[in-house]
Amino acid sequence: MSSPKVLFGFHAVGVRLKTSPKSIIEIYYEPTRRDARMRQFLERTREAGVRLIEADGLRLSKLCGSHGHQGVAARVEVLAQVTSLDDLLDTLTVPPLLLVLDGVTDPHNLGACLRVADGAGAHAVIAPKDHAVGVNATVAKVASGAAETVPYFMVTNLARTLNELKERNIWCIGTSDDAPKTVYQVDLKGPVALVLGAEGEGMRQLTRKTCDELVSIPMKGAVESLNVSVASGVCLYEALRQRG
Repeated sequence: MSSPKVLFGFHAVGVRLKTSPKSIIEIYYEPTRRDARMRQFLERTREAGVRLIEADGLRLSKLCGSHGHQGVAARVEVLAQVTSLDDLLDTLTVPPLLLVLDGVTDPHNLGACLRVADGAGAHAVIAPKDHAVGVNATVAKVASGAAETVPYFMVTNLARTLNELKERNIWCIGTSDDAPKTVYQVDLKGPVALVLGAEGEGMRQLTRKTCDELVSIPMKGAVESLNVSVASGVCLYEALRQRG
């Protein structure tokens, strides 16, 4: 059995409390925080029969490795996940919608991307093992529970994985500032993998060459590009819009 992990923040702990309360070993909370949000959270925790432990801010920070715990943390069992991308794709009965991230190493960006992916109904997020951040406590906090609901696959060779997706007739669409078409001019209703690079550097050349098509996001102001999580949201929600 995997070692327990720590979730912190109202969203991350709240989603686990909602979806799998029996997997929560114990919840720590800061008793000096007595606002309505904390009261409601504690009421839900008691209703679920989860063990509550009082802890001051310092203890919570040490437990979480962060000061952004909002007065709430939980030790939880690791939930069983789909073990492979192939297994996931084999079970889908609708056209796959995938988000591929190349070079996203900032945990806040990954957490925000997972949150957007969950909101737009993406089936999985894919990243390379050697140019990406794994799901840690900070990612889980920023993802507001989406790290628990969106499968995140880290692959050894991203270009090879994209080619395998193409063999499954999944259209790989990359984003690039210099692409002639915009994301609003392509068909996203079928099986699609949207490929985005890290802010600044963008996709690596091999990733770019492996894509079936490149699209841009229209930029009308002074800034040249969007944060990768915002760009992911634009692309995924356009796919969601087209799919009705």
